[in-house]
Amino acid sequence: MAKLAKLDDIVSLCKRRGFIFQSSEIYGGLASCYDYGPLGVELKNNVKRAWWKHVVQMRDDVVGLDCSILMHPLVWKASGHADKFADLISECKKCNTRTRVDHLQDKDGKRADEHTEHVSLDTAVATEHDLSNKVCPNCGAVGQFTQPMPFKLMFETQMGANAEDSMTMYLRPETAQGIFANFRNVLDSTRVKVPFGIAQIGKSFRNEVTTKAFIFRTREFEQAEVEFFCEPGTDEQWYEKWKAARFAWYTDHGIKAENLRFRDHDPDELAHYAKACVDVEYKFPFGSGDWQELEGIANRTDYDLRQHQRGMRSTTSWFENGRDLTKVKMPDESEDYHKGPLSFFDDQKQLRYIPYVIEPSAGIDRSTLAFLVDAYDEEEVKGETRNLLRFHPSLAPTKAAVFPLVKKDGMPEIAHNIANDLKKYFTCFYDEKGAVGRRYRRQDEAGTPFCLTVDGQTLEDHTVTVRQRDSMDQVRITTDQLRTYLRDKLEM
Repeated sequence: MAKLAKLDDIVSLCKRRGFIFQSSEIYGGLASCYDYGPLGVELKNNVKRAWWKHVVQMRDDVVGLDCSILMHPLVWKASGHADKFADLISECKKCNTRTRVDHLQDKDGKRADEHTEHVSLDTAVATEHDLSNKVCPNCGAVGQFTQPMPFKLMFETQMGANAEDSMTMYLRPETAQGIFANFRNVLDSTRVKVPFGIAQIGKSFRNEVTTKAFIFRTREFEQAEVEFFCEPGTDEQWYEKWKAARFAWYTDHGIKAENLRFRDHDPDELAHYAKACVDVEYKFPFGSGDWQELEGIANRTDYDLRQHQRGMRSTTSWFENGRDLTKVKMPDESEDYHKGPLSFFDDQKQLRYIPYVIEPSAGIDRSTLAFLVDAYDEEEVKGETRNLLRFHPSLAPTKAAVFPLVKKDGMPEIAHNIANDLKKYFTCFYDEKGAVGRRYRRQDEAGTPFCLTVDGQTLEDHTVTVRQRDSMDQVRITTDQLRTYLRDKLEM
């Protein structure tokens, strides 16, 4: 049985083996920012590849996109981020620590609410908040808080050669809006028809007040999102299909089912644009209740396309079958807004509508952390502790390690040739330093599924020892069958 990992175990392993480092560590580090090391970048890239394969490569109804991080400020005005994307914070009068109001706990230990929706800048201050029973997480003072205030979450920057013609820009807080802004482009340049999805993986940025738990919540992170466009009335069916598909993706790639669950958002918790939303939660080894959001799946209705349709019409012309869609009158919701430029015409049903959207939105960094936690194990072997990462083969940073038993008799040359051949097909590591048992342990800790050892018998019959990480079982395989054997085992 796998040992229940502690966060300190994971952080120590990540630093020791080159998975994840503190950013700018030689200058004292930068809070909530992390760099992925040699093994970490391979793991993270494999998580992204596995996600892309699941939502794009293996489906006929989803296409990909890669949008710019910098977008026109009107995008964020239309989406509501410019006016509503803020957290409500309060400052402790005793120690001056600022904390999100929804993260403050009562003095009786009542759990803080981790799921509160972001607040509107113009209404947050008007809302009354009783903080008299709340405890400062830094100094422990009770009820010593300032009046709550909104804290903008978007990072601002300037674009332009000088102050006179510069424009205030934002680092995107989510990747979704780039997909909505390109909805018409994708329709016009491909042969997709509703129902279909657009997928994207990319960096997002949020100036979080409170960061936590290693790479779980950071200010710079990577998202993997799908916006799946469907006909109104079919949205609930697609919502259930995507829930099942996304849950299965985690279990298919090694996450234990007992460590995953769905948590439906309560009606008063739903985002203003959402008809329904559910979180896929993972039992992380931290937090007040351990269960934390890994991915959100939301029914966003037609909110986003309607918002951008309102925002785009003054500056852009769109034509469909020779008809200028920008001339469709849409001053308010009572008009035929569903006939505008971001609508879809179903030529079979002779029906025009603005599609509803189902959005599975995953954090790549959180997923990477979950795969690390779930794979972590310690066991006793011959009186010694063996640390290992039981990664699914598709996620393992290195697929195979090749060793010569000793550095003589031509064994290093044979091992090098094997490693160079295998590198054409998957990541492979060559190691000739130290006792072979220690080399095995190093690869166990890195999560490498297979170790190949060239020994004296190799010189006689052209076979090598193939050791399996989890069971430590060993078999002899001929060198000309190695590639086929490993690719079958690795499901590649």
